[in-house]
Amino acid sequence: MLGIIYLLLAGMLGCEASKMLTGEGRSVSGINRIWLMLPASFGVGTLLLTWMVYIISWFFSVVGKAENPLLYGNIIGMTGAAVIMILLSVQKYRKQGSYRIWNIDKTQDKRRLKKEILLFGLLTVFITYMMFYVFYIKDGILYSGLTVYGDYAPHTAMMRSFSAGNNFPTQYPHYGGADVKYHFMFQFLTGNLEYLGMRIDFAYNIVSTLSLVGFLMLLYQLALRITGKMCCGVLALFLFFFRSGMAFFRFVWEHIQAGNLVETLEENTSFIGYTVNENWGLWNFNVYLNQRHLVFGLLMVTLALYLFMDWLEAGTAHEEKGILWIKNRIFSKEGWKSRNLDQALLMGMFLGLCAFWNGAAVIGGLLILCGFAIFSDGKVDYAVMAGVSIFFSWLQSKIFIVGSAMSPQIYLGFLAEDKTVPGVVKYLFWMSGVFFLGLVLMVWFMRRRERAILVSFLFPVIFAFVLLMTPDINVNHKYIMISYAFLTIFWAWAVCSLWKGRNGQSGIQKTMGKILAIVLVISLSVTGIYDFVVIIKGNGPGRRVTVNMNSELTQWLEENLEKNDLLLTPEYSMNEVTMSGAMLYCGWPYYAWSAGYDTNYRAAQAVTIYTTSDSETLKKTVQQEKITYILFEEGSEFEQQECREETIAAAYEKVYETQDGRIRIYKTTE
Repeated sequence: MLGIIYLLLAGMLGCEASKMLTGEGRSVSGINRIWLMLPASFGVGTLLLTWMVYIISWFFSVVGKAENPLLYGNIIGMTGAAVIMILLSVQKYRKQGSYRIWNIDKTQDKRRLKKEILLFGLLTVFITYMMFYVFYIKDGILYSGLTVYGDYAPHTAMMRSFSAGNNFPTQYPHYGGADVKYHFMFQFLTGNLEYLGMRIDFAYNIVSTLSLVGFLMLLYQLALRITGKMCCGVLALFLFFFRSGMAFFRFVWEHIQAGNLVETLEENTSFIGYTVNENWGLWNFNVYLNQRHLVFGLLMVTLALYLFMDWLEAGTAHEEKGILWIKNRIFSKEGWKSRNLDQALLMGMFLGLCAFWNGAAVIGGLLILCGFAIFSDGKVDYAVMAGVSIFFSWLQSKIFIVGSAMSPQIYLGFLAEDKTVPGVVKYLFWMSGVFFLGLVLMVWFMRRRERAILVSFLFPVIFAFVLLMTPDINVNHKYIMISYAFLTIFWAWAVCSLWKGRNGQSGIQKTMGKILAIVLVISLSVTGIYDFVVIIKGNGPGRRVTVNMNSELTQWLEENLEKNDLLLTPEYSMNEVTMSGAMLYCGWPYYAWSAGYDTNYRAAQAVTIYTTSDSETLKKTVQQEKITYILFEEGSEFEQQECREETIAAAYEKVYETQDGRIRIYKTTE
């Protein structure tokens, strides 16, 4: 119940903030404002309240030395939000003689509104089902699908470090005892909701559903604003779920030749793909099921894009042509004069506060807004917005990260095996089919406004093929996914235009247009549809990782380990140990390595501890690495080397053993 109250308070707080951000009562012709305000209220309110609770909890833990800092954080934060709401309502009541949380937009299209309610109602049911399909608890057992559990491992560990622990100052559970280099606020929110009494699967799935539905509402609104057609908004959502690519066509052709197509389609439970790591599911809906914090960031980014469409539309509405128009956008007073500085400041702050919710989304959003700025009037507002956003991002990095947050370097070609221009073109064709390459042709048939938007949406793709921000180049796929999500609008527009046809066309021409539209939709979505089938099969019965949520081992770790204790374990991913929220010395190395930690060093030290026969070497290494507990599991290995217990057992006191004798824990300090 407290978790629901938290989300309601966040929504109410966000509603008031969103009115200031978007301009209360302001509407765009043909667009029902409710689908802007609902996601904006959730996103902004959740952002503000969650940061408030985190900062207060941090203060009580670090400064006040409180053992239960979330208690104070939630009491003060939620009470503060309620007081703010009461003061605002009293102020508005005195000013207006009445007060409503939400003013009904009288200009709304009621006929379209009914269709939109049905659309988003069905969408919410579908997304909720999918979230619970891959992550749920039944009879005390947590089930996590095989295509997603790898990402859930570090995320659930971070959640439990807050709900079951005292992770202030915040550390990364799979690389404890150091700073936190990975964006964690979405996980903090979920962990806090579990702390407030909401079961972890409900907390994670509800927030994920609200984030994804909210983002799709804004994507639909953006499509409607760009194209003016509801069918384009609906089709853009369809193309968002089911990606374009050549993998299915090639897959089918190969198995037709082999004579086993039907059996393979029925039995296959792995993602298909012929480009590097495409079979990881890098490009399909699975990304949004396992990287759930990405869509919260995209929600805030899409809100910013929608608001800054005002600036872009003003800039592209001028009648000058060619070089003169470009010159006036860059070298004229009108091109730089501020239009709405308050809105730019607020949006910059909100985007900046998203840096530790999902940094990739913020970078992708700023790249698109950079494209908007080139073609817009009011460039001062863009500069202010970007400056404020970068400042808040920098401030968080200085607080949470020791050293540099990122180490950008030139890395041309992304995952293309051939890094030349022809090689990249070939890669894009096999990876996405006509999706990206076809836009090059499409742009010539567009007006100035649409052309400016499309080019801006491509900026994150260009970034992905030029710069490397983390040790793992695969992470750049998020920038391509960000561009992909927004570019679906233009393919939806192309399909709808072909289907409708133009005035003056003959019946045969219109029929041919409809056929071409159907062929285009199939080519743009069939690979994604098959990927979705694989998601369903690959996370079904017998293909789920399970964790006992009532484990005595988990309970013992929660009760006995302090916030600064460091636990050495085998290279665990997601199990009863990680669910305790304990700080692991070196968990599954990929998670920490891809976030920028030196896992090779710790792996070498862990191997020494687990394999040495010299007690002095053992004690010296343990003391040097500040390890307070060592967990030994029967038959376990570390970096493919068998773990030994004799030296550890002789040097330290055994403080815990599971009933089956499989796991034993040794304390290294008195």
